Amino acid sequence: MTLIINNHDVEQVLTMEATIAALEESYKNMAIGEAVCRPRIDIRIPTSDPKKNYQFGTMEGGSTGGYFAIRFKSDIIWEDSYNGVVTQEKYCMQPGTFCGMILLTSIENGEPLAFINDGVLQHMRVGADGGIGVKYMANEDAEVVGMFGSGGMARTNMQAFNAVRKIKKLQVFSPTKANREKFAEEMRHRYNIEVKACDKPEDVYKGAHIVAALTDSAVAVTDGSLLEKGSHIVVIGGSGKPDKKALDRVDAYLRFGDTPAPQGHPELQTDAEHVAYVARPDQKKFGDGRGKGRVHGVALPDKRVTFADLISGKAKGRTSSDQITYSERGNLQGAQFYAVGGVVYEEAKKCGLGYEIPTSLFLQDIRN
Repeated sequence: MTLIINNHDVEQVLTMEATIAALEESYKNMAIGEAVCRPRIDIRIPTSDPKKNYQFGTMEGGSTGGYFAIRFKSDIIWEDSYNGVVTQEKYCMQPGTFCGMILLTSIENGEPLAFINDGVLQHMRVGADGGIGVKYMANEDAEVVGMFGSGGMARTNMQAFNAVRKIKKLQVFSPTKANREKFAEEMRHRYNIEVKACDKPEDVYKGAHIVAALTDSAVAVTDGSLLEKGSHIVVIGGSGKPDKKALDRVDAYLRFGDTPAPQGHPELQTDAEHVAYVARPDQKKFGDGRGKGRVHGVALPDKRVTFADLISGKAKGRTSSDQITYSERGNLQGAQFYAVGGVVYEEAKKCGLGYEIPTSLFLQDIRN
């Protein structure tokens, strides 16, 4: 039987600790050739509304450990602005509903094992990446988080930061006062820490050991001139990287890794965050397609270390407490969903969760 696993099921079985462990193992297997993935690929097509475009995104990967997964998203993309901040918005069918799915299969017999809603898992894997970066690059005594954003990614990153460091204080800013105050109260209660909802973005940086920009902004929200010595930077969403001033101040940069080139085609190797194929390429696109150039790859090649470098002892990350560090996943998204999806599938089976449907519905007797 094939399982249909919804977000509620995922929420019941997937812990942040298990997510971090699964991703670390996957990145290690990528480094030693036991796992493989490809970059995220988007297809973008203009809709009949010139202010919106359709975007279909996929990423996939698997390992000798037993699982393969492809994650796909079907979105209508547009941009909005609030208090001067340009945000990326999306929906499927109508605002408030979304289509993101993970198909998990067995590498031993090809069996379609599960279809998993990606909402909760998506937030958990992104938060776990933030936690892995902090684990390997932030100072051991890092305890103050300065955060931009008060949504789902902010919540899972706080989970991850608390899993790898003893966090004692959070200072958070987001453009909507009610949202940041609600988030601040939630974090105060959940982690029993001191929390300040900041009225000005510059207040986020004061005394912060970890600076996390976790927003849906379409442009960079960090201000590198305000970073304090010894801070570690995490950026999710928006432009996908810190502003230029911040990058100029980074002393050590952890990029978990890059996808390999297709076999026999070294010219197709890319470190780009994702690649896109576009209909009407000269027509304005939104969200991830707002720029027509190449999506950023290795940000600071002369300061870069990889996850493989760290676990092998080939290189160190931070070498002094005063250094400013920055971490990002790279374009290994495809290596995440088989790893975390496998954990979810095994735990759901163990707990009797998910909706069973006959696997025979996905099989046929005509060879393709």
